[in-house]
Amino acid sequence: MKARELLKYFLCIAPWVNPENTVDKIIIGNPEKEISKILTVWQPSIVAVQYAIDNGYDAIMTHEPTFYIHRDELATLESLPDNSVKKKIALKKKQLIESADLVVIRNHDVWDRFPKKGIPWAWADLIGLKGKPADFACEGYQHAYDIQPISAMEFARQMNDRLPRKSEMQFFGDGGKIVSRIGIGTGYACELEHYYRMSCDCVVVCDDNFLHWYDIAPAVDFGIPVIRVFHSTSEDPGMAWLAEYLRQEFPELQADHLPFGCYMEYQAI
Repeated sequence: MKARELLKYFLCIAPWVNPENTVDKIIIGNPEKEISKILTVWQPSIVAVQYAIDNGYDAIMTHEPTFYIHRDELATLESLPDNSVKKKIALKKKQLIESADLVVIRNHDVWDRFPKKGIPWAWADLIGLKGKPADFACEGYQHAYDIQPISAMEFARQMNDRLPRKSEMQFFGDGGKIVSRIGIGTGYACELEHYYRMSCDCVVVCDDNFLHWYDIAPAVDFGIPVIRVFHSTSEDPGMAWLAEYLRQEFPELQADHLPFGCYMEYQAI
Protein backbone atom coordinates (compact mmCIF):
# COMPACT_ATOMS: atom_id res chain seq x y z
CA MET A 1 0.00 0.00 0.00
CA LYS A 2 1.28 3.43 -0.95
CA ALA A 3 1.48 6.21 1.62
CA ARG A 4 -1.09 8.32 -0.22
CA GLU A 5 -3.49 5.36 -0.36
CA LEU A 6 -3.26 4.90 3.39
CA LEU A 7 -4.00 8.59 3.97
CA LYS A 8 -6.91 8.47 1.50
CA TYR A 9 -8.39 5.48 3.32
CA PHE A 10 -8.67 7.42 6.59
CA LEU A 11 -10.01 10.58 4.95
CA CYS A 12 -12.67 8.56 3.13
CA ILE A 13 -14.04 6.95 6.30
CA ALA A 14 -14.30 10.24 8.21
CA PRO A 15 -17.20 12.34 6.87
CA TRP A 16 -16.61 14.89 9.64
CA VAL A 17 -13.28 15.84 8.03
CA ASN A 18 -13.01 18.17 5.04
CA PRO A 19 -10.13 16.75 2.96
CA GLU A 20 -9.45 20.24 1.62
CA ASN A 21 -9.15 21.76 5.08
CA THR A 22 -7.46 19.33 7.43
CA VAL A 23 -4.07 18.85 9.03
CA ASP A 24 -4.33 15.14 8.18
CA LYS A 25 -1.91 14.80 5.29
CA ILE A 26 1.50 13.52 4.33
CA ILE A 27 3.67 15.98 6.21
CA ILE A 28 6.95 14.92 4.63
CA GLY A 29 8.12 12.10 2.42
CA ASN A 30 7.22 10.38 -0.86
CA PRO A 31 3.44 9.83 -1.23
CA GLU A 32 4.15 6.98 -3.66
CA LYS A 33 6.31 5.04 -1.25
CA GLU A 34 5.13 1.49 -0.54
CA ILE A 35 4.40 1.05 3.15
CA SER A 36 4.82 -2.35 4.79
CA LYS A 37 5.97 -1.35 8.27
CA ILE A 38 4.51 1.65 10.12
CA LEU A 39 5.02 3.14 13.58
CA THR A 40 2.33 5.10 15.43
CA VAL A 41 3.45 7.84 17.83
CA TRP A 42 1.76 10.70 19.63
CA GLN A 43 4.40 13.13 18.35
CA PRO A 44 7.55 12.30 16.39
CA SER A 45 10.48 13.62 18.40
CA ILE A 46 13.97 13.20 16.98
CA VAL A 47 14.40 10.20 19.27
CA ALA A 48 11.21 8.63 17.88
CA VAL A 49 12.27 9.36 14.29
CA GLN A 50 15.64 7.74 14.93
CA TYR A 51 13.89 4.73 16.47
CA ALA A 52 11.78 4.35 13.31
CA ILE A 53 14.88 4.55 11.15
CA ASP A 54 16.92 2.13 13.26
CA ASN A 55 14.11 -0.42 13.25
CA GLY A 56 13.35 -0.34 9.55
CA TYR A 57 9.97 1.41 9.49
CA ASP A 58 8.77 2.88 6.20
CA ALA A 59 6.47 5.42 7.78
CA ILE A 60 5.37 7.12 10.98
CA MET A 61 1.72 7.91 11.65
CA THR A 62 1.56 10.74 14.17
CA HIS A 63 -1.22 12.55 15.98
CA GLU A 64 0.57 15.81 16.74
CA PRO A 65 2.85 17.96 14.59
CA THR A 66 6.26 16.84 13.41
CA PHE A 67 7.68 20.36 13.15
CA TYR A 68 5.96 21.98 16.17
CA ILE A 69 3.41 23.85 14.03
CA HIS A 70 -0.23 22.72 13.89
CA ARG A 71 -1.09 23.67 10.31
CA ASP A 72 0.95 24.01 7.10
CA GLU A 73 4.01 22.79 8.93
CA LEU A 74 6.75 23.02 6.31
CA ALA A 75 5.49 26.24 4.73
CA THR A 76 5.24 27.95 8.11
CA LEU A 77 8.61 26.56 9.13
CA GLU A 78 10.29 28.25 6.19
CA SER A 79 8.87 31.61 7.26
CA LEU A 80 10.46 31.44 10.73
CA PRO A 81 13.62 33.47 11.41
CA ASP A 82 16.77 31.54 10.52
CA ASN A 83 18.17 32.00 14.03
CA SER A 84 15.10 30.64 15.84
CA VAL A 85 15.57 27.52 17.95
CA LYS A 86 12.41 25.96 16.55
CA LYS A 87 13.56 26.37 12.96
CA LYS A 88 17.06 25.05 13.63
CA ILE A 89 15.90 21.83 15.29
CA ALA A 90 13.03 21.34 12.85
CA LEU A 91 15.40 21.56 9.88
CA LYS A 92 17.67 19.02 11.56
CA LYS A 93 14.72 16.67 11.96
CA LYS A 94 13.63 17.31 8.36
CA GLN A 95 17.04 16.35 7.07
CA LEU A 96 17.06 13.19 9.20
CA ILE A 97 13.67 12.12 7.84
CA GLU A 98 14.58 12.88 4.23
CA SER A 99 17.94 11.11 4.38
CA ALA A 100 16.19 7.93 5.55
CA ASP A 101 13.39 8.16 2.95
CA LEU A 102 10.86 8.05 5.79
CA VAL A 103 7.25 9.14 5.31
CA VAL A 104 5.34 10.97 8.05
CA ILE A 105 1.53 10.82 7.86
CA ARG A 106 -0.57 12.86 10.25
CA ASN A 107 -3.78 11.39 11.65
CA HIS A 108 -5.30 14.02 13.91
CA ASP A 109 -8.72 15.20 12.75
CA VAL A 110 -9.83 11.69 11.79
CA TRP A 111 -8.66 9.82 14.87
CA ASP A 112 -9.78 12.49 17.34
CA ARG A 113 -13.43 11.70 16.59
CA PHE A 114 -13.33 8.17 15.21
CA PRO A 115 -16.35 6.35 16.75
CA LYS A 116 -15.54 3.83 19.50
CA LYS A 117 -11.89 3.57 18.45
CA GLY A 118 -10.43 7.06 18.48
CA ILE A 119 -8.59 9.18 21.00
CA PRO A 120 -11.28 9.91 23.66
CA TRP A 121 -12.59 6.33 23.59
CA ALA A 122 -9.16 4.85 24.26
CA TRP A 123 -8.55 7.35 27.05
CA ALA A 124 -11.88 6.55 28.72
CA ASP A 125 -11.13 2.85 28.54
CA LEU A 126 -7.69 3.27 30.10
CA ILE A 127 -9.03 5.16 33.12
CA GLY A 128 -11.84 2.70 33.72
CA LEU A 129 -14.81 4.42 32.05
CA LYS A 130 -16.41 1.65 30.04
CA GLY A 131 -19.33 1.38 27.67
CA LYS A 132 -21.36 4.06 25.95
CA PRO A 133 -21.00 7.63 27.22
CA ALA A 134 -24.02 9.15 28.90
CA ASP A 135 -23.60 12.34 26.87
CA PHE A 136 -21.41 14.05 24.29
CA ALA A 137 -20.42 17.67 23.69
CA CYS A 138 -18.05 19.73 21.55
CA GLU A 139 -18.90 17.75 18.38
CA GLY A 140 -18.01 14.49 20.07
CA TYR A 141 -14.67 15.55 21.53
CA GLN A 142 -15.93 15.68 25.12
CA HIS A 143 -17.70 12.74 26.77
CA ALA A 144 -19.57 12.22 30.03
CA TYR A 145 -19.76 8.84 31.82
CA ASP A 146 -22.04 7.79 34.66
CA ILE A 147 -20.33 5.78 37.42
CA GLN A 148 -21.25 4.40 40.80
CA PRO A 149 -21.07 7.21 43.40
CA ILE A 150 -17.56 7.57 44.76
CA SER A 151 -15.47 10.33 46.32
CA ALA A 152 -13.59 12.41 43.78
CA MET A 153 -10.27 11.60 45.44
CA GLU A 154 -10.94 7.86 45.41
CA PHE A 155 -11.82 8.05 41.71
CA ALA A 156 -8.57 9.95 41.15
CA ARG A 157 -6.59 7.31 43.04
CA GLN A 158 -8.15 4.50 41.03
CA MET A 159 -7.45 6.41 37.84
CA ASN A 160 -3.85 7.05 38.88
CA ASP A 161 -3.33 3.31 39.41
CA ARG A 162 -4.20 2.78 35.75
CA LEU A 163 -1.72 5.31 34.36
CA PRO A 164 1.63 4.10 32.98
CA ARG A 165 3.47 6.71 35.06
CA LYS A 166 2.46 7.97 38.48
CA SER A 167 3.72 11.56 38.09
CA GLU A 168 1.27 12.48 35.34
CA MET A 169 -1.76 13.64 37.35
CA GLN A 170 -2.83 16.68 39.40
CA PHE A 171 -5.94 17.00 41.56
CA PHE A 172 -7.77 20.23 42.43
CA GLY A 173 -10.83 20.76 44.58
CA ASP A 174 -12.80 18.88 47.22
CA GLY A 175 -11.50 15.32 47.29
CA GLY A 176 -14.31 14.21 49.59
CA LYS A 177 -17.10 15.23 47.24
CA ILE A 178 -19.21 12.26 46.08
CA VAL A 179 -19.33 12.23 42.29
CA SER A 180 -21.20 10.10 39.78
CA ARG A 181 -20.80 11.74 36.36
CA ILE A 182 -17.27 12.13 35.04
CA GLY A 183 -16.51 14.45 32.13
CA ILE A 184 -13.46 13.76 29.99
CA GLY A 185 -11.72 15.60 27.20
CA THR A 186 -8.43 15.28 25.36
CA GLY A 187 -6.13 17.80 23.76
CA TYR A 188 -7.66 21.23 23.25
CA ALA A 189 -11.22 19.94 23.76
CA CYS A 190 -11.66 20.51 27.48
CA GLU A 191 -14.24 23.28 27.78
CA LEU A 192 -15.69 23.92 31.24
CA GLU A 193 -19.03 25.15 29.85
CA HIS A 194 -19.55 21.89 27.95
CA TYR A 195 -18.88 19.87 31.10
CA TYR A 196 -21.40 22.00 32.97
CA ARG A 197 -24.06 21.51 30.29
CA MET A 198 -23.50 17.73 30.51
CA SER A 199 -24.05 17.91 34.32
CA CYS A 200 -20.56 16.59 35.10
CA ASP A 201 -19.67 16.71 38.80
CA CYS A 202 -15.97 15.88 38.26
CA VAL A 203 -13.81 16.45 35.19
CA VAL A 204 -10.67 14.88 33.73
CA VAL A 205 -8.81 17.39 31.55
CA CYS A 206 -5.38 17.95 30.06
CA ASP A 207 -2.82 20.69 30.50
CA ASP A 208 -2.85 22.14 26.98
CA ASN A 209 -6.18 23.95 27.35
CA PHE A 210 -7.33 23.82 30.97
CA LEU A 211 -5.44 26.61 32.68
CA HIS A 212 -5.21 27.40 36.39
CA TRP A 213 -6.62 30.90 36.60
CA TYR A 214 -8.92 30.64 33.58
CA ASP A 215 -10.46 27.16 33.97
CA ILE A 216 -9.43 25.35 37.15
CA ALA A 217 -10.25 28.25 39.50
CA PRO A 218 -13.88 28.69 38.37
CA ALA A 219 -14.44 24.92 38.26
CA VAL A 220 -13.20 24.47 41.84
CA ASP A 221 -15.09 27.54 43.08
CA PHE A 222 -18.23 26.08 41.49
CA GLY A 223 -17.64 22.79 43.29
CA ILE A 224 -16.38 20.66 40.40
CA PRO A 225 -13.19 18.71 41.25
CA VAL A 226 -10.60 18.72 38.48
CA ILE A 227 -8.14 15.98 37.56
CA ARG A 228 -5.52 17.22 35.12
CA VAL A 229 -3.01 15.17 33.12
CA PHE A 230 -0.47 15.85 30.39
CA HIS A 231 -1.83 16.21 26.86
CA SER A 232 0.20 13.17 25.84
CA THR A 233 -1.15 11.10 28.74
CA SER A 234 -4.72 11.49 27.51
CA GLU A 235 -3.98 10.86 23.83
CA ASP A 236 -1.17 8.30 23.65
CA PRO A 237 -3.55 5.40 24.46
CA GLY A 238 -5.48 6.30 21.31
CA MET A 239 -2.35 5.97 19.21
CA ALA A 240 -1.82 2.49 20.63
CA TRP A 241 -5.38 1.67 19.57
CA LEU A 242 -4.57 3.11 16.13
CA ALA A 243 -1.74 0.61 15.68
CA GLU A 244 -4.16 -2.20 16.59
CA TYR A 245 -6.73 -0.82 14.13
CA LEU A 246 -4.14 -0.73 11.35
CA ARG A 247 -3.23 -4.36 12.01
CA GLN A 248 -6.89 -5.39 11.86
CA GLU A 249 -7.75 -3.45 8.72
CA PHE A 250 -4.51 -4.10 6.87
CA PRO A 251 -3.11 -7.53 7.82
CA GLU A 252 -0.31 -7.06 5.34
CA LEU A 253 1.00 -4.12 7.39
CA GLN A 254 3.26 -4.43 10.40
CA ALA A 255 1.94 -1.69 12.65
CA ASP A 256 3.51 -0.97 16.04
CA HIS A 257 3.13 1.74 18.66
CA LEU A 258 5.97 3.56 20.40
CA PRO A 259 4.68 4.86 23.75
CA PHE A 260 5.35 8.53 24.37
CA GLY A 261 7.17 7.82 27.63
CA CYS A 262 9.73 5.75 25.74
CA TYR A 263 11.02 8.67 23.73
CA MET A 264 10.23 11.78 25.78
CA GLU A 265 11.91 11.62 29.17
CA TYR A 266 10.22 13.36 32.08
CA GLN A 267 9.91 12.60 35.77
CA ALA A 268 8.74 14.00 39.05
CA ILE A 269 11.46 15.78 41.02
